[in-house]
Amino acid sequence: MDLRHAFLQKPRARSVSVVLPVLNEAESLSALLPRIAQVLVQEEVEWEIVVVDDGGSDHLAQTLREFEMQQPRPNVQLVRLSRNFGKEAALTAGLRAARGDAVICMDGDGQHPPATIARMLSQWRQGYDMVVGVQRAREEGQFMVLCKKLFYRFLQSGERFTIPPSAGDFRLMDRRVVQALLQLPERTRFMKGLYAWIGFRTAIEEFDADPRTAGASKFRLRQLMDLASLGITSFSMKPLRMVSGIGVLISLGALAYGVYILIETLLVGNPVSGWATLASGIMLLSGIQLICLGVMAEYMGRVFEETKQRPLYIVDWTSDHSSLAVPESRQQVAL
Repeated sequence: MDLRHAFLQKPRARSVSVVLPVLNEAESLSALLPRIAQVLVQEEVEWEIVVVDDGGSDHLAQTLREFEMQQPRPNVQLVRLSRNFGKEAALTAGLRAARGDAVICMDGDGQHPPATIARMLSQWRQGYDMVVGVQRAREEGQFMVLCKKLFYRFLQSGERFTIPPSAGDFRLMDRRVVQALLQLPERTRFMKGLYAWIGFRTAIEEFDADPRTAGASKFRLRQLMDLASLGITSFSMKPLRMVSGIGVLISLGALAYGVYILIETLLVGNPVSGWATLASGIMLLSGIQLICLGVMAEYMGRVFEETKQRPLYIVDWTSDHSSLAVPESRQQVAL
């Protein structure tokens, strides 16, 4: 073992927090939580589970009480938000509440296999600050696959960071990675981009998704489109540059066409094209102008959201039964 590798290795006896942002997933958690606990016990680490209720209306508190009764020591935090603020906000709330030296983010629907946690912890102990779970295969149509491929290619072209296309929120982060995330001040948070932007030593851990334990996915096409729009406007200036480029091309084309008409009229004597040509040109330019205004308005809307300085989320109440101590290095960052 070389000196650098030995220096980066982390000691085995460390604490681990598992963050689960959920929305009406009590039925899934009743089966998922014991599986997570079994893996963490086998890994011989101090652990806690942080469940963030993103404005749900199910019997989540009762499910957590039943789980805690089966455990030899307290190890569950419940953070209930005052309403549904969205998954990105719920994840941030969970990261702020987590106390472990390593924090693992998972979905509460049971599709992220707990067995992968052991492999992530192994990578973390070898010195990696972040271990990203990448799903091997997804059951998606060709159109959706193409759209995602184009989105990631557009988002990352020319950037200094890389977002794995099949990666989500299932990942392990060292305490200092969590602290770096909590220092980022933006309110509109595209977490996939933020994970990649902060950097740190990262490893990839592939996994096969398990079937959903219960319920149905909360993400529909509209939510995916909104997330894609958030990602582009948060991490890319390309749409604005494209608007400028379109304006330049149209101006050059209009100038060239005007010169052509002038020469044709003076030398050949053909009359200027009539109403149909004029109306078509006006409609084309009007549509392009509206598209360009829409792109600029999207960016202005993001700026407007940031300038209001509203909190990212509001906590309704918490139930803290975790036995982990608050780490001394944890910074209290107001969001």
